Amino acid sequence: MILAIDQGTTGSTCIVFGEDGREAGRGYSEFRQHFPQPGWVEHDAAEIWETTRKVAIAALANAGVQGSDLKGIGITNQRETVVAWDPKTGEPMHHALVWQDRRTAKRCDELRETDGVLEMVRERTGLVIDPYFSGTKIEWLIRNAEVEGAVFGTIDSWLAFKLTGRHVSDYSNASRTLLFDIHKLAWDPELCDLLGVDPGRLPEPVPSAQVYGTTSVFGGEVPVAGIAGDQQAALFGQACHSPGEAKNTYGTGSFVLLNAGAEAPEPPEGLLTTVAWGIEDGPVDYALEAAVFVTGAAVQWLRDGLGIIREASETEELAASLETNDDVYFVPALTGLGSPHWDPYARGTIVGLTRGTGRAHLARAALEAIAYQTVDAVRAQEDVAGEAIPALKADGGAVANAWLMQFQADVLGVPVIVTEVPETTALGAAYLAGIATGLWDLDGVRQMWREQATYEPRMSADERESLVARWRQAVERSRGWSDA
Repeated sequence: MILAIDQGTTGSTCIVFGEDGREAGRGYSEFRQHFPQPGWVEHDAAEIWETTRKVAIAALANAGVQGSDLKGIGITNQRETVVAWDPKTGEPMHHALVWQDRRTAKRCDELRETDGVLEMVRERTGLVIDPYFSGTKIEWLIRNAEVEGAVFGTIDSWLAFKLTGRHVSDYSNASRTLLFDIHKLAWDPELCDLLGVDPGRLPEPVPSAQVYGTTSVFGGEVPVAGIAGDQQAALFGQACHSPGEAKNTYGTGSFVLLNAGAEAPEPPEGLLTTVAWGIEDGPVDYALEAAVFVTGAAVQWLRDGLGIIREASETEELAASLETNDDVYFVPALTGLGSPHWDPYARGTIVGLTRGTGRAHLARAALEAIAYQTVDAVRAQEDVAGEAIPALKADGGAVANAWLMQFQADVLGVPVIVTEVPETTALGAAYLAGIATGLWDLDGVRQMWREQATYEPRMSADERESLVARWRQAVERSRGWSDA
């Protein structure tokens, strides 16, 4: 069996997969979110580790197995979140700065206005200069926190260190830092110097499927053998192993990835070029990515911020209770806008409110916003590819919402295919670990992928275009608000 650790933005999930690729047991727990100032988002890395450890133990118990029964462990994680820790004590030296954190927005403005920097970053990293990525977060910690002697890493590095004692990061996570040359697969000295980061304090870049070391945390000596950022892991878990295959993961944010093959495409406007994965002794695959920052987190905000729902599942019935959206739109730019806008100064906006507006309208608007943002992301990718995506594979927690999946197919205009295993981030990490330890090969992984449901579009083209056009008007209302 393989244990997959899926360390997400709001909680940690651990799943034990059997040799047939089916779930044998799981555990889950949320952890605290910290918001020291508006636009700042932090996590306690020590709490993340302790939560993840306990959840993994729970998953093993749920599966009725012990750590010594495992063939390997795979890790997938929230990307771009930065941890600084003391390599001698193994203790964090500051709260982790989360990918949603916008405190370095002004610094990113300065970098974009510096001659040649934007072009250099795009060419070498495939990214845009945005506080979303790790580099300026590390710079902020060096300049503003007491982290002398610390090493830095994303969450995969932190978990790998706690499990094996080794300071590593796989290519997919390293490619999200603004510091990594995705062509040379190495830390870029010039970019590191630009942000004042010593490459010696960064993790060793490694393939996504490789034995990095062993751990005795769960009993026995178990190989830790697969690592990938959550979206790349989902692409792998969806068996999108060939160029042109695409998926969307509906989580805290939503991320549309298109497999681009073994050659890194030039990063187009509004999109990112990123490392998809690297298999030991094999070629590295690249992907085009559209990153949407807030989708499921908007529903969480309805629950925790406004208190108008008790459970996320309530939104399905609430949305279905209305025949139309009554012209109410919610742009959940709670941490700025990602692809294809890349506006860190956009802020959440609700338009179209009347005296007749109720919580059902807000629930429906939040779900519609998830679908509209996906449409914007896919259309940007189609513009680059020069052809329409024939179908979209879907995974993540929100695929359980049948109303949302049908609406997504309607406004996208193509079938939405939901996989049998919605937790494909965890499944992808398990597949990578299984390949590295010889449990599976790539062909076997492809054969294990299974479809659960397909949602065919029902909406007319005119209605679709009208809704999307109105959505884009709402988006313009949200743009540049914080800067103004």
